[in-house]
Amino acid sequence: MAAIVTVLIGGPRTAYAAERAVGTEERPCPVAVPAGTTCGYLLVPERRDVPGSRTIRVGYAVHRSTSPQRRPDPVAYSSGGPGSPSLRLAGFLTQMFPDRDVVVIEQRGSRYSEPSLACPEVMGGLVETLKTPKATTEETAPVLQGALTCQSRYQAEGIDLRGYRTEEIAADVTDLRAALGYEQWNLMGVSYSTRSMAEAAAKDPRGTRALVLDSFLPAQVNWYDTAASDLRATLAKLGAAGRFDEMLARYNAAPAAFQTTDPLTRKRIGVRLTGDDIATILGEAMRETEFLPLVPALVDALADGRKELLRPVVDAAGDALTSHDWGLYYAVQCQDEVPFNTFAAAAGPRLFTGVADAAVCAGWHLPRSSDEAGAVEAPTLVLGGQYDPTTPPESARAAAGDIPSARFAEFAGVGHGVFLASECGRRTISAFLDAPAAAASGSATGSGSAGAVCDPGAGASAPVRPGDLHLTAAPYRISQSPALIAPFAVFVLVAAAQVVAGLVALVRRRGGAVRVLAGLAGLAFAGLTALSVTGVPNDIVFAIGLPPAIAWYGLLAAAATVLSITAAFRLRAASADIVPVMTGLVFITWMYGWALA
Repeated sequence: MAAIVTVLIGGPRTAYAAERAVGTEERPCPVAVPAGTTCGYLLVPERRDVPGSRTIRVGYAVHRSTSPQRRPDPVAYSSGGPGSPSLRLAGFLTQMFPDRDVVVIEQRGSRYSEPSLACPEVMGGLVETLKTPKATTEETAPVLQGALTCQSRYQAEGIDLRGYRTEEIAADVTDLRAALGYEQWNLMGVSYSTRSMAEAAAKDPRGTRALVLDSFLPAQVNWYDTAASDLRATLAKLGAAGRFDEMLARYNAAPAAFQTTDPLTRKRIGVRLTGDDIATILGEAMRETEFLPLVPALVDALADGRKELLRPVVDAAGDALTSHDWGLYYAVQCQDEVPFNTFAAAAGPRLFTGVADAAVCAGWHLPRSSDEAGAVEAPTLVLGGQYDPTTPPESARAAAGDIPSARFAEFAGVGHGVFLASECGRRTISAFLDAPAAAASGSATGSGSAGAVCDPGAGASAPVRPGDLHLTAAPYRISQSPALIAPFAVFVLVAAAQVVAGLVALVRRRGGAVRVLAGLAGLAFAGLTALSVTGVPNDIVFAIGLPPAIAWYGLLAAAATVLSITAAFRLRAASADIVPVMTGLVFITWMYGWALA
């Protein structure tokens, strides 16, 4: 009765004190982890605000540092999403923090926790919507039906989705520290998990030595209401906003057809994408720092109708659908994010993410969470990427100013997830954790401080502007089907054979100078092409093009073919001399008619 009264009067936050973790249990690690890593489950109530709630299992892994300089305070990390797995980053994190224990915490309901709120039906619904060229607002039915199917399955399994929200995820973090016996630790979150880690730090001030918030998603930001404008602002930074509007109008009027792979069945399927669909896919791809430099050139080409250049992004989008556990994603979003947004119609793309999520949450009918947030007392480092369209640095900088002991750093050329993309970001985090109080007091919201270990504004890749590349889909197609490069390989082999045969003929005083020149011209083309390709600093450019110089180097291949024709039609020429001629003609046709088309 006392517990019931506590719930009725004190609410969920008071009830939390009465319903704590009930222990841990070991288990084999479900993914490859570094040596010295153990895995387990934290046993916790599904709902701490309900006395006697059933026990669920939250996955975690602990890597014990063997460094002679081992520090007593570990780093505890959780991935974003919601619903993104964390354990796969165990190895990366142990390399990043060799002198500290690393604790990787899964979110409750993730694929490495029990129960797992996987929902392949949502993935199927998302794929289904992309098969038709309807407007974004008219395509939510398959996704909603898939989500309702999952919700019915969860109910049959006794899963209470009201227990899968940020407040409970944060409480799992604080309970795990106590269960593992650490007096203090450092919390690190990225994207969505910056919210759960910030709340964990507020709940457990004595146990939190420092807090790192990478790609900060402040609680006061209504993500769905700002998503389209944030994407447009990032495109403006890249100089692509004007052409983006043209691209949007073109494909909303005439959707583009693509062949891609179904992430569930792995079969080839056809999809038809509107401008809003393409905007959503581009926005997701722009989270990756390596992809960002391509955006200006790609958007410009799409606006001109070069839709074939989008295929690498479309193929990657299908695989990205498997990166989330969609049941957990919607359980969190429908309680902690969607209810706080208006979803008012705005100028610009109607991003499918927002439209679909609003429809699912309207169907799930989960209660709105409390919007109360505790104050963070620990020294805090907030990191933002210059071109992050999902959690823009501007909002992160402003939110950092509301945390009394926070320092903000923005990293040039970086997208979403600074620590994954930037060596300087990783060094900045490590230096901060070495002396968090001193670092936080040095600069509250600046882009750096006097004691910075590296320059966060240096080393950014220059954006690829229209004209910087010879745009072509051929390199990506070759990466998918290597046999397509056969004409180039045969041409190079024949050129080498011409040089050898010509030198032999010269030694025997039977002519051969023209053959040698033809072969050398062909090899010169191959060598210059190879140098041009290997000199590209970012290999991802080959997703949409080649260095422009290759088109000019092709003149050497043409010269080699002309010389081969001369050698083949001279008096008493060998019948084999026709081979370089045919090879050269086929290669030139392949190069200028397909590879550079």
